[in-house]
Amino acid sequence: MLFSLASLQYNYLTKKTMKKVVVAFMALAILVSCNNKSEQSTMTNNIKKTEKMEKLAKQEIQQLLEAYKVTLNTSNASEAAALYTKEGVFMPTQAPTAIGQEQLKASYEFIFTQIQLNVEFYIEEIQVEGNLAFATTSSKGTTLIHANSVTVPEENRELFVFEKENGTWKIARYMFNKTK
Repeated sequence: MLFSLASLQYNYLTKKTMKKVVVAFMALAILVSCNNKSEQSTMTNNIKKTEKMEKLAKQEIQQLLEAYKVTLNTSNASEAAALYTKEGVFMPTQAPTAIGQEQLKASYEFIFTQIQLNVEFYIEEIQVEGNLAFATTSSKGTTLIHANSVTVPEENRELFVFEKENGTWKIARYMFNKTK
């Protein structure tokens, strides 16, 4: 009888201990599950936030390209230079590279004394990575050559590199070449 009482007591304690272990395990499983859902939710929110920020950046860059086109078509050298970063670089075809605000303005002033542009930009691609972005574009229109008052077709491929400076997208590097 003593053996069976000890056996019953052992079984009771074992079952009680097992219940505690099972309950503890279930509680741990629930906590882990909740944590995973929380991490997944945070990850999903971060992805959505990044996508929203990238979309906004692309819109701002499109507006910047539109403003740049206006400066070209109105021959506004000061405004063209102002769209660049402080150390922006302009690499025109068959002309010296301009670096920094002073050279940028001088370069555009010289160009606009020679020609009057009437072009439209076509954005082919914009890629954003943090505070840097690039765009490939093409442009098409006409150029009035002041020296002889002749208007000729204008067609280019462009590569823009942008940088966010003081919270605003600016042109960091710009290069183009003729397609024909």
